[in-house]
Amino acid sequence: MSLSTDDVKRIARLARIEIDDAQAQATQGRLNTIFGLIEAMQAVSTAGIEPMAHAQDVFQRLREDAVTETDRRDAFQAIAPAVENGLYLVPRVVE
Repeated sequence: MSLSTDDVKRIARLARIEIDDAQAQATQGRLNTIFGLIEAMQAVSTAGIEPMAHAQDVFQRLREDAVTETDRRDAFQAIAPAVENGLYLVPRVVE
C-alpha cells in the first residue's frame, strides 16, 4: 500500500492539521516507508511459531504472599473523628 500526496492532505484535513505541499510530500515519503516495512514483515511466514509474551525468556520472581504487618485498624480508628462499622465517615463532598 502506498499513499499519494492527496491521501496525505486528506488525512491531515480529517485530523485538523494544516499542512503545505512540501510537508505533505515529506510525510508521504515517511508513511510509505513505514507501509513498506509493514508489508515486508507481513511477508514473513509465521506458521508454527507460538506467540510470545515477551521478547526475552524472562520470569517474574514472586515472593510468598505473607502478612508482615500487624493489624492496627482499631488503634487508628480509635483516634478518627467518626467511624461506623469499621469504616471512616467523611463529610459529603458532592451533593
